[in-house]
Amino acid sequence: MSFPRYERYKESGVEWLGEVPVGWEVGALKYFVSASSNSIKTGPFGSQLTSSEMQSGDIKVYNQRNVIDGDLYSGDNYITAQKFKELSAFEAFPGDLLITTRGTIGKTAVLPADAEKGILHPCLIRVQVDPSKLNTRYLQTLLQDSHLLKTQISILSNATTIEVIYSDTLASLILPIPPLSEQHIIAAFLDRETAKIDELVAEQERLIALLKEKRQATISHAVIKGLNPDAPMKDSGIEWLGTVPVGWEVCALKRIASLKSGDSITADNIEEVGEYPVFGGNGLRGFTDAYTHEGHYALVGRQGALCGNVNYATDKFWASEHAVVVSTKQPTSTIWIGSLLREMNLNQYSVSAAQPGLSVEIISNLLIAVPPFEEQTAIAAFLDIETAKIDALVDEARQAIGLLKERRSALISAAVTGKIDVRGNNEFRGTGKGGSCERLLAEREADMRHECL
Repeated sequence: MSFPRYERYKESGVEWLGEVPVGWEVGALKYFVSASSNSIKTGPFGSQLTSSEMQSGDIKVYNQRNVIDGDLYSGDNYITAQKFKELSAFEAFPGDLLITTRGTIGKTAVLPADAEKGILHPCLIRVQVDPSKLNTRYLQTLLQDSHLLKTQISILSNATTIEVIYSDTLASLILPIPPLSEQHIIAAFLDRETAKIDELVAEQERLIALLKEKRQATISHAVIKGLNPDAPMKDSGIEWLGTVPVGWEVCALKRIASLKSGDSITADNIEEVGEYPVFGGNGLRGFTDAYTHEGHYALVGRQGALCGNVNYATDKFWASEHAVVVSTKQPTSTIWIGSLLREMNLNQYSVSAAQPGLSVEIISNLLIAVPPFEEQTAIAAFLDIETAKIDALVDEARQAIGLLKERRSALISAAVTGKIDVRGNNEFRGTGKGGSCERLLAEREADMRHECL
């Protein structure tokens, strides 16, 4: 990062923090909050505020979802005025910093000036700072976006998994605190620069979405329309297929493939080490999704969230009742038929029962358009190459997102611990072997957008 260091440093007295700039204070959060005894306050105990008591009334209960989503105006948890009177000590005021304490911990939000009158949910802590010592936005960055909170809680709890934040633990957190005017500068700087990085991340995510759309469109066109854009077409007589190349045969799926439901198997029958893997249910997630080889079987998820999912398996295996095994009748390409089955949205044929599932009989009788075997194998080879190209671009975009997030975290941590001096209005420039992060991403973005066209 191209930022200078402060001219002078001093020992913080805290081993994991190291040096801090001269002029900065180091101390527990409780020394920088308002003088009120309730300046760091956890929401009421569960017995004080039950779920049924949050179903009616006019006074809002601010909960973890409000904070996690950054939306303090939504939600349907409300209590009566009488209940509020009992729990008035837990009222949340505009300007309070709200912190999630369970599950997704350490997420923060500042209650806005126009917020509804309300109280804390049991899973939130509020912090009211002393405005002469601490800027709320700066504290928010310290707690949510730097490593300081989780590092210290991990040390204090002697655990790798942090499950709960308690108010006394939060009050005892050691924080590096620069002069108030400098807090404003650092907070404003980080708001500006992290917004730039976040936009770069969002752009990469948009590119990934475009690439995935292109991948799906490439597969769809290849298996339904073939590879020759100049091929004469005919009406397939199948509404969802429309026209297909002349020379493709319209027939029932069972003519070119045998479909069979897997067999029932219990947990007692499954061994950690055995000759045959068991596929089905959640196991379908583990199948290959690549087009790198001609699979021996296509497998279709029969039930639940995986209903209609299509993947491939080779060699010997055992399929549970949660899968449909599709074995092709030669000559038929397994990769081609698997790709076609994905396009057919098989989930729409799920039969309503105690546990909805795909009917093998219904699927077997569905009409499809079948290209000659040579064209099937050509389509499979084409998809192997084209999807690999797109997948490589998606991987690059994901790596770029990871790099950006690492740099975002590093920038914040360096700024709030005084490792870099951002007071000179410098702008963030992530550097690397190829230059700035922004320049590298701009170059890749142009390439990736071209691939999406």
